[in-house]
Amino acid sequence: MLALIDNVTWQRWFGVGDAFADPVTVWIVSGIAAALAISGVAIWTLISRGRVSEESATELKQRWISWCWLIVAIAGPILLGAFWTVLAVCLLSLLCFREYARATGLFRERMISVLVVLGIGVLTLAVLDHFDRLYFATAALGVLVIVIGTLWQDRPTGFIQRVALGSLGFLLFGFSLGYLGLMTTTPDYRPILLMTIAAVELNDVFAFCCGKLIGGPKWLPNTSPGKTISGAVGALVLTTILVAVMGHFVFMGTSVDRWDRLMTLGVLVSGLGQLGDLTLSSIKRDLKIKDISHTIPGHGGLLDRFDSLVLVVPAVYHFLSLYLGPLGADQPMRVFTGG
Repeated sequence: MLALIDNVTWQRWFGVGDAFADPVTVWIVSGIAAALAISGVAIWTLISRGRVSEESATELKQRWISWCWLIVAIAGPILLGAFWTVLAVCLLSLLCFREYARATGLFRERMISVLVVLGIGVLTLAVLDHFDRLYFATAALGVLVIVIGTLWQDRPTGFIQRVALGSLGFLLFGFSLGYLGLMTTTPDYRPILLMTIAAVELNDVFAFCCGKLIGGPKWLPNTSPGKTISGAVGALVLTTILVAVMGHFVFMGTSVDRWDRLMTLGVLVSGLGQLGDLTLSSIKRDLKIKDISHTIPGHGGLLDRFDSLVLVVPAVYHFLSLYLGPLGADQPMRVFTGG
């Protein structure tokens, strides 16, 4: 087992030399860098020519600078290796849960918050150990622990609310987001993760642009007043095409590389991305707040930026496993625990 860790798992965890071995990774990273450069020049041109107000200019600059840092924070760990990706996902889950707990008041329930944090830690160890069965079981076991974890406090008043808030937070921001780390169990995780994240973020851009250009009736005005039916449909069409084209190169030579399957994958990414955004919008409207936090200048909180990923990543993982078999099945399993 030690030899396997040294040669196979170690390379997957820390094999930075393979960061750009896949040409799709090179294309995606280059495309993102080019998009940042072009948008930066466009913003600078608009500001220098006085085409935008001072308030809009400040917001545009904040958003652009924040995107630069976000891209480094996202792409950096993915390129450095699976180990750093898993740790970054763990940190993202913890920070997203922190925002959620503070916004909902769950942070006052110390025991439930501690149990959720411990659950995220177990998920992280399960990914590093490549113990997939433990990872999947943690969804049910985590909720079970949250349910019974505060019974000893003998406080039946508010029990349903605090347990429901804790369970929802763990499932969305621990278990679901944790699938980003689970994808690293396959050696070719880099292009898959980069494609998925890029497609989800562009899905938001497509929805915004189509909604502004076409207009029309609102989709769910009480949940998200800015979203239109035209924006949702436009994003669905454009993102599906984008994922199908990118996926052809990412999964070339595999059973996923069929246009019907690639189009289905695109529909999943776009549809569930928009539903993930609406899920957080529903939480915010219920709490009567605009942004979950102000962690990222110009964007709001981490949840405001990464909410679309919450429902997408588990669906992508299981869709790929349906046709490719369990991801990472050819890699050493139970690295620490044996088996």
